[in-house]
Amino acid sequence: MNKAYIITDKPEFYNDISEEMRLFIDITDIEMGASDNFPSEGELELSVFLVGNGENWLAEARVRAFIGGELRYAEYTHSQKAIDDTPLLEKRYMKRCIKVAVFRVMKKLFPTYVPWGSLTGIRPTRLLRELYETETVTSADELMLNEFDVRPEKLALAKEITEVQKPFIDSVRENDIDIYIGIPYCRTKCLYCSFSSCVRGPKTDMRAYIDALKRDIRYGAELIRESGRSVRSMYIGGGTPTVLTVSELDEVISYALESYGGCGAEFTVEAGRPDTIDGEKLRLLKKFGVSRISINPQTMNDRTLEIIGRMHSVSDIVKTYDLAREIGFDSINMDVIAGLMGEDLACMQRTMDEIAKLEPDNLTVHTLAVKRSSRLKEHLDEYMLLSADEVDKMVNVGMQVARDMGMRPYYMYRQKYMSGNLENVGYAKANKVCMYNIDMMEETTSIMAHGAGAMSKCVFPSEQRLERIANPKDIATYIDKIDLTASKKRELFVCGAKRI
Repeated sequence: MNKAYIITDKPEFYNDISEEMRLFIDITDIEMGASDNFPSEGELELSVFLVGNGENWLAEARVRAFIGGELRYAEYTHSQKAIDDTPLLEKRYMKRCIKVAVFRVMKKLFPTYVPWGSLTGIRPTRLLRELYETETVTSADELMLNEFDVRPEKLALAKEITEVQKPFIDSVRENDIDIYIGIPYCRTKCLYCSFSSCVRGPKTDMRAYIDALKRDIRYGAELIRESGRSVRSMYIGGGTPTVLTVSELDEVISYALESYGGCGAEFTVEAGRPDTIDGEKLRLLKKFGVSRISINPQTMNDRTLEIIGRMHSVSDIVKTYDLAREIGFDSINMDVIAGLMGEDLACMQRTMDEIAKLEPDNLTVHTLAVKRSSRLKEHLDEYMLLSADEVDKMVNVGMQVARDMGMRPYYMYRQKYMSGNLENVGYAKANKVCMYNIDMMEETTSIMAHGAGAMSKCVFPSEQRLERIANPKDIATYIDKIDLTASKKRELFVCGAKRI
């Protein structure tokens, strides 16, 4: 579509309506208000109005689109029981009614495979878990299938994940907190990457960032002690943390462990790219008690690695993996991406066959997401991307190989602009589940986050509330505002806890 317009009496739900529309049409900008010259080729106009009689909400949706010289039209009305328990709950049910109506009217006009139905949030498992807390299992499942139009196979996936997660979520204590440390640097910028990471070259000066990161960690550790919290796990992510030199890694990790008095029950480092890993770095991580690392190929096809901007080969991946095993790491994760540029189902099968030979302990199967801030989005016309059906088959290959290796799915999240409106799924062998991934994705545990772009979260279980504080993404701004951000964290983690 070239242009799309929304007409509604509930403009506060503009973003939600837009996201429902984007499940069916590839368009970035959707305007509020009627078109001045409708119909024009490639133009779409959607109207949705909400009325209530005190007992029920009624969302009336209509859509018109001029495609291929033909005017297409559809309408749908959705009725839902009105809930006025609290203003927040009332708004939630109003939004649900509108989203279902928009989803179903768009599906009439664009009969596309949308596996997660009208759900546009990144955490379907969290929604399902919340439904299980307020509904019977049967009624919760029926809501997912019949109200939200989730496909049966996706509901089955979400149900299995909630089952695997349950003992970990149940083990969270109110004073628990996870520690995240971000290193937003990589050797190169991948074609599909939208993260605010920087390329570290031979002349990049890391001193200012590392000094700021240590100050950030010192402030965070002080707040943890003052608020009486206990470290549950530690996670160092990126970017690519192993882009740091051995001495820099030693400095950052030793400072973090000393400041926090340990890493809790689990310590993960995203070793990431094989071209940043060597025996000396791996032995250092082992010395510090790192219990889990990631070695992320994304694909086991050399041609694709070159296209996406990776500076390593498939043989480098295998050598690095074997070295990590030799040094003694017994919990290794590997990431792959389904739907990469130039790949087909046979490429995905080859990737999974090669990974199966290595037998990692964790596997994360991502679906390619074409983010607006990525180079891929800027040069999209230069690449041929697969259909939703083809990407779905690739994701299923990843799932089957994971199960053949004795893994079960344990966490999942979705992203905007994801191929086929699918999902990212983490699989793990028994006793190899990454606790931090569950805590972070399901938002059941507070997180003290350090580094540019890192997101701290404070969970208030008794209030069923969560508040976030984001560190600035720009590195210079992050460094400049360390003290200001620390004061905001104090207000949230110390003063907020005392108020409760």
